[in-house]
Amino acid sequence: MKPINVISGQMAPLPRANVDTDQIIPAQFLKRVERSGFGPFLFWEWVHDAEGELDPEFVINRPEYADAQVLVSGPNFGSGSSREHAPWALEDWGFRAIIAPSFADIFRGNCHNVGLLPIVLTDDKVAQLSALAEDPSNEVTIDLAAQTVCSGVVHAVFNIDPGIKHRLLNGLDPIALTLAHSDEIERFERSRPAWKPSL
Repeated sequence: MKPINVISGQMAPLPRANVDTDQIIPAQFLKRVERSGFGPFLFWEWVHDAEGELDPEFVINRPEYADAQVLVSGPNFGSGSSREHAPWALEDWGFRAIIAPSFADIFRGNCHNVGLLPIVLTDDKVAQLSALAEDPSNEVTIDLAAQTVCSGVVHAVFNIDPGIKHRLLNGLDPIALTLAHSDEIERFERSRPAWKPSL
């Protein structure tokens, strides 16, 4: 996955609480075996109106938000099922970070595994950023190394586990993290008695 250092760009406001994984990517689109290609189905039920036409008012349908890299949403984002497809769809659409007051734990972990940065900020900071995002000309800068989010008059510091921060800064998914220890793994394998099963 791509390393994250500084994310600088447009924000898209989605001020809704309890956005669950079925709203992010409905179950009928979980038939692909690849990790790519889920972006067109992101927020499917909200992207379309009752007649099945694109809703021109929904944020990611608006052309002025076509290049948004950061989604600003409400509390408990990513609740519901543990489907990995939810962060896949967000990443495939073009988002690189999500800012919210809280995230579902499994969703947050799935984001880390694909290089999508979930950032928890206080309710008031998220509300300020959401208000700024209503003007698509306002941009945000997220510095992972410094653990800061800055946009206009908003300057916030976020917490992140040091191990996860290391992984994201270096673009290490769980497989790459394991392969970084391939020499130790090989030494351990060579030291095992031949009669034991191979790992």
